[in-house]
Amino acid sequence: MISIQSPEESNGFYTQQTQTSGVPPDLEAPARTRWRGSTDRARPTFLARVALRVLAIALAAVTLIAARAPAQWEFPVGAPGGPPDVARGFDPPSKPWLSGHRGVDLRAPQGSEVRAAGPGDVTFAGLLAGRGVVVVQHGTIRMTYEPVDPIVTAGASVSAGDTIGTVAATGSHCAPDSCLHWGAIEGDTYVDPLTLVHSATVEVRLLPLGDRSLTEEPPPHPPDPPASDTSLGWPVADPQVTSPYGMRTHPITGERKLHDGTDFRAACGSPIRASAAGKVTRAADRGAYGLQVTVDHGSLGGAAITTSYSHLSRIGVAVGQRVQAGEVIGWSGTTGLSTGCHLHFMVYVDGTLADPISKLPGNGVATNAKEAHSLSH
Repeated sequence: MISIQSPEESNGFYTQQTQTSGVPPDLEAPARTRWRGSTDRARPTFLARVALRVLAIALAAVTLIAARAPAQWEFPVGAPGGPPDVARGFDPPSKPWLSGHRGVDLRAPQGSEVRAAGPGDVTFAGLLAGRGVVVVQHGTIRMTYEPVDPIVTAGASVSAGDTIGTVAATGSHCAPDSCLHWGAIEGDTYVDPLTLVHSATVEVRLLPLGDRSLTEEPPPHPPDPPASDTSLGWPVADPQVTSPYGMRTHPITGERKLHDGTDFRAACGSPIRASAAGKVTRAADRGAYGLQVTVDHGSLGGAAITTSYSHLSRIGVAVGQRVQAGEVIGWSGTTGLSTGCHLHFMVYVDGTLADPISKLPGNGVATNAKEAHSLSH
């Protein structure tokens, strides 16, 4: 018996012939598929099939990542976009019952804010084994933050960057130093939380060859970078410090905690200027900080520098915008948790909070730049 499928019946791709000659079906040779005529051009090659399979796997992986994670992660302490100050990295054990390090420790001063790394729901906030712990379910990933003095409660919904507490004085994995232990688990598997932020923020670009050719010769050495100034410019005119960086009693809550920036006197509506050239990474309301602008200045003097400007009455820039030193980025105000118009100015060095005065011209020495402690925050 001969069964023939015509090109018309098979959309013109192949002719299939199945041939038998009285042999019992269980011993009959398998049907042969032969590619003929003009259809040879459509015959898939081995490499093509492999390429299609790889593409399918890659698309499935991208879909999985998109389903499991928020659109954007950020670091819970230090500058939201990093780089983080890692005291100890992710080092899980080979077996679940063995000891290991199932998260990362990020250096952060006692009393500094702890932020949600992504949108989610708080499932626990309280003491656990003598230390303060906050647990947030971020989609399929559950994250723990400790030691934390929480300001949220179980059941609360948070967005990326929302403050969930402050770094507690006791229970640090880095004792006697202060740090935040940040863990992430998906199902029964611990994952490195740093990779989540990096996968969302790392930008890959193909650079032009320039004068080089496709050879095995090493590329030419880049020219030495120009010397850069390590100091920042004043964000306000006629700077006067009203509350310095350091531990203090909060004028509104009465809580003793780290004042994570320097407050400058600034009349309502005064222009606030970028302390150095850079790229705007945040321009939005940020809870207690009110309207806030954050600028990533890249490397200054060998260190990654980021500055933040809080309690603004109005924002004058957008995320992704590049600004020049001295450019107006907003206007002073009293939004957020504040007692009056002023600028709350923050500086991160390599992802860690630093005293802004140490990075300002002459280490903060300027006309009328005296500390006049007030009730501003």
